[in-house]
Amino acid sequence: MSIIFLLVAILAIGLEFTGVQSVGVCYGVNGNNLPSRPEVIDLYKSKGIGGMRIYYPDEEALQALRGSNIELILDVPRDTLSSLTDANQATNWVTKYVTPYSQDVKIKYITVGNEIHPDYNEAQYVLTALQNIQNAISAANLQGQIKVSIAIDMTLIGNSYPPKNGVFTDQAKSYIQPIINFLVKNGSPLLANVYPYFAYIGNEQAIHLDYALFNQQGNNDAGYQNLFDAQLDSVYAALGQVGGSNLQIVVSESGWPSAGGDGATTAGNAATYYNNLINHVKSGNGTPLKPGVAIETYLFAMFDENQKTGASTEQHFGLFNPDKSPKYQISFN
Repeated sequence: MSIIFLLVAILAIGLEFTGVQSVGVCYGVNGNNLPSRPEVIDLYKSKGIGGMRIYYPDEEALQALRGSNIELILDVPRDTLSSLTDANQATNWVTKYVTPYSQDVKIKYITVGNEIHPDYNEAQYVLTALQNIQNAISAANLQGQIKVSIAIDMTLIGNSYPPKNGVFTDQAKSYIQPIINFLVKNGSPLLANVYPYFAYIGNEQAIHLDYALFNQQGNNDAGYQNLFDAQLDSVYAALGQVGGSNLQIVVSESGWPSAGGDGATTAGNAATYYNNLINHVKSGNGTPLKPGVAIETYLFAMFDENQKTGASTEQHFGLFNPDKSPKYQISFN
């Protein structure tokens, strides 16, 4: 019997890093026509979506998540970062938003800052806030359950092609280096928002649509069949340059809009991207730099959000319409 238990434990550990990986979906609420939190959690469960990301400690959502077995990325909002440089405030934040839910909500990651660029005013707060939240998590004896990290975007990567030559920009390097040291010390992954769509529309002359949509036949001269893997591996390569070669990357956002801009179509490109990304993640093949390593991925986003600002496409990343009807035929598991 003990041998069986040992084999199960080894298998469980192995699945964390290699092989098939479930897919999560980001849950944004910047809309005035969205379903209630309990309805949304029920939709996740009915569709077999095993992971969720929320962008602030939404207590109504946290309550609805109790007992759901849905793994959660919980974000610290940008406007909260400065207050968390006070250790007492960080402890209070964890005491209010994490500890009460830790027994029956599967909080997996706390993201202390989403896409905070080195030149943002909030950048000066990120490292101290990370350390304070980590200390508060450890004081609550939750460090084995919850990992503390940040989420970056691709603008921090200065050279992304060929992917093996990926590096952080000079401006980003001094900002990211102590954060990478923190992640290595605490065994936490780096979260990265990876969008082939934005790379494609920014350089349509050089990037073929099929390459962005996983539809390219064969590999390019750098050995890549798709842009997603190339982007992800450029971040892995950049990590290797700053002492983070053993860090795991969690893809905390990836998506394709259905309207509002170049290449944004419902029936064609968006549906193709989401289905092909899910199939790629579920295949367990990994990337050329990390073959066989699971790609934990969160799709962006659950719903179209009609109050999002910015480019028109920002309101059209939803996998579902506000009435909960699916925009695409997608299997999540």
